[in-house]
Amino acid sequence: MPFAQTNLPPLPLNGGCQCGQVRYAIHAMPILFYLCHCSACQTQTSSAFGESLRCDPATVTVSGMMRTTRRIAESGTVRLGDFCPDCGVRIQHRSEGDPGRLNIKAGTLDDASWLMPAGHVWTRSKQAFVTIPDDELRYLEGPDDGAAAMTARWRAMLGLDP
Repeated sequence: MPFAQTNLPPLPLNGGCQCGQVRYAIHAMPILFYLCHCSACQTQTSSAFGESLRCDPATVTVSGMMRTTRRIAESGTVRLGDFCPDCGVRIQHRSEGDPGRLNIKAGTLDDASWLMPAGHVWTRSKQAFVTIPDDELRYLEGPDDGAAAMTARWRAMLGLDP
């Protein structure tokens, strides 16, 4: 079944916090965009889900100082969240011990109008009013394949793979 297509805007992708103290630029195609419906993302965003734009950290530059918080996820992973110390907007999150993975909070992009999620994780805790179309990838918790299926779908959505 065909699925949504999206077009990556010209690089770099820019974004930042609400007050403008922290700014970032993504200089390479993001690896994946997905929605997380876990209760921690719901609390952190004060919304129904979190938007994660996975990037290679070597391709992201940040200007401005951020504050880092630590929490232990349900999986046992230590999660680090980087925030603007002035306005409190979360810019990114990452896992301790996994320096090759960085998730930019996609709502902080200057232009997020082009984004379409490649999948949904932690749907066992999604809000009852959120409807996920039948043809979208979904996982009750984290994906068993390490996000390979969502990454493949993301690439196809961008027209990079057949």
